This record gives sequence, structure tokens and C-alpha cells, in this order.
Amino acid sequence: MDHFQRQDGELYAEGVALRAIADEVGTPAYVYSRATIERHFRVFDDAWEGQDHLVCYAVKASSNLAILSLLAKLGAGFDIVSIGELERVLRAGGDPAKVVFSGVGKRRDEIRRALEVGILCLNVESRAELEMISEVATSMGKRAPISMRINPDVDAGTHPYISTGLQTNKFGIPWREAREAYRLATALPSIDVMGLDCHIGSQIADAAPVVEALDRLLSLVDALQEEGISIHHLDVGGGLGITYEDETPPTPASYAAALRERLKGRSLRVVLEPGRVIMGNAGVMLTRVELVKHNGDKRFIVVDAAMNDLIRPTLYSAYHRIVPVGVPAEAQDVVDIVGPICESGDFLAQDRELPRLAADDLLAVRSAGAYGFTMASNYNSRPRPPEVLVDGEAVHVIRERESLEDLWRDEKIPWD
Repeated sequence: MDHFQRQDGELYAEGVALRAIADEVGTPAYVYSRATIERHFRVFDDAWEGQDHLVCYAVKASSNLAILSLLAKLGAGFDIVSIGELERVLRAGGDPAKVVFSGVGKRRDEIRRALEVGILCLNVESRAELEMISEVATSMGKRAPISMRINPDVDAGTHPYISTGLQTNKFGIPWREAREAYRLATALPSIDVMGLDCHIGSQIADAAPVVEALDRLLSLVDALQEEGISIHHLDVGGGLGITYEDETPPTPASYAAALRERLKGRSLRVVLEPGRVIMGNAGVMLTRVELVKHNGDKRFIVVDAAMNDLIRPTLYSAYHRIVPVGVPAEAQDVVDIVGPICESGDFLAQDRELPRLAADDLLAVRSAGAYGFTMASNYNSRPRPPEVLVDGEAVHVIRERESLEDLWRDEKIPWD
């Protein structure tokens, strides 16, 4: 459920007409619903009630300070993949003791900063990284809490670019090397083994692969226990899918129930890393039709948003539902929704049947709250759009639209 609904035919975000927001801040623009964010987090968190757990929001999904602050106030932890994301969490009031640091390429300065502020855990992705962490921690006179990210070689059944649990993916320590990696961790100085980590991919539409991966992890927990290596928490990652078109992913409750069934009788703390399932359907991108172009029988709807604003359709062939903000016309056309960037790949939708559109019509690109603005760029020297948070009938601009001067603010002409 989300809080983008029609009132008298017009699309609203909570108590505010999206048309009014577009008139105020212009287009393209990202608009988020606070009520939806809160509801999605609570539904996910409540599904684990009675089980020791920590929900660590995946910052890469949507990293605006206001959103991070809102989630911190709800009690969320955070899953980060860079020092920039760590500093964002700290600036937003997040608790470093609820932060897990993922990613295959952590730098020494990033490891050092994570240990300085006292994060919950570094999720280790290779033996080389483990040795680096040990060296950094020893040089600081600190102990590094770590969890090993194990690649279980389980297919999540998702897009190849967002599949992370196969042997061919760059992520994690191969399953067959897991026990030896933990033995190394216990032998190295300044390392505290805390957990076991796994993340097999994003936009997961079936809990079965996650359950399969969990079974593998639990067998490893038991094997390590026999060697005297105790695992205190189990990080099952994130990746639970949402409905973009006609997908029917598990609900947070059914997803949790499937995993909890396997965890009965164990005292492990469960760490989870949801991102898309909280933010995806909590945001839309507004865009305005500039003109309608005909190439023979082909109809193009040229809008003011482009692949630099929302790259998922181009990068992943991802589907985003696109709807008129106003009352939809009864007539239908099959169209491509395209932007002004000089690339044939600059599209938001192709061969899509939509209500007939005309210049100046306002459109909402649904399910754009996750991996929308965070993946935006300045390609073709286009300023990035603003971000707006609706709270009931209040409208907060939580990031201003970039100005043209912002595009070259940090650039220098050396001979001037």
C-alpha cells in the first residue's frame, strides 16, 4: 500500500495534489510520501516481532538526509557501502552501532573511519580484505568486528546486473572457502568474529532462493560451532522485491515467516538489509510532456525527464508504471516515452499503451523512490532534479534543484 491516490481524478501524494508540487518546484522532480516510508518500514520491522533482529536500511536505495533521519527516528540501522554513506548516516543522526559496512572494495581510510565511530560490523568479502582490516585495526589499537559475506552460489532469479549470489558474481567469499576464511579470521590479530552474511540479489520475487541460501548458512554456522567458532548474528541481506508491473513478490510477513521457520530453536540475532521494499513505492518522479513527435506510424512522447534523471529503464530494461497526473483521457495510444538526451537509449518506456497525451500534460513515473535520484547524473550537463517530501498536507523540499552554476562550481580553468 502507498499514499499516492486519486482525488476527483487528480493524483495526490497524501493530502497534496502532485500538480501543485510540479507548479511549485518544476519538473522533473522526485516526490516522496513520509506516511508510505513509515508504513513500509514498520510492516517490515513488525514481521520480525519476537525475534532478536535489526533492520538495516540499504542507504544506496535513497540517501537523502531527511529520509535517513526519518528512518533513524523509527529505530532503523543502516547498510552502507562507502564512507560517503557512513557520513550521511552520522549527519542524519543514525546510530553507528547499528551500521553494517558492505562492499567488495573498502579502502583503508574507510575502514579506519568505520572503526573510529564504532560501527556494528564490517561485512568482509575476501581474504585480502580481511587481512587489510586486521592491519588497519592493529595500527589503531582497536578490534574490528567482522562478518564474512559468503557467496552461497544460489540463483536469485533476478536481472543479471542485480544478482549477487552466484559463483560468477564479484561478491562474497566462495562457499567452498568459507570455513578456511573463518579460521583465518580467528587467527589474525585485532579481529572479532561477530556474524555470517549473505545477500543473493535484488528484486527477489520468490522467497525460495533466500530460504535455500539460509539453509546453507545455517549448516555453516553449525560446522563453525563444532570448530569452536561462534556466530552471534546472521545477516540475510536484503533484496525483497516490489510490484513495478505485475510482479507478486512475497509480503514482508510471508518472507519473514519463511525464514523464521528455519531459525526456530536458535538464538541468533537476525540482521536484514531492505532498501527497495521500503522506498521503491514511496516515491514518484514527475515529468512534463514537451511535445508529441511522429516518425511515420511511431509516436514519441518527448518529456523533460531523461535517462540521467532515471536510468533504470535504460540500464536494466526496468519497467516503471507511468500515469497521467490529471484525469486520464479515454483514448489510448501505443507510444515511447523519451527524453531529450542524445542517446537512443534515452527512454522511460517503450511501446507502452497509455491514455492519449498532449504537450504540457503532467506524468508521474511510479515506483521511483528507490534507485531513482541516487543513480541520477549530470550527463549532457543537465542539473539533477529536486527531491520533495510530503508529510500530510505539508510539502518539504529536501533537496533543491541544482542550478546551472552548480554544474561547474568545482571546475577550474588553469590558464585563466
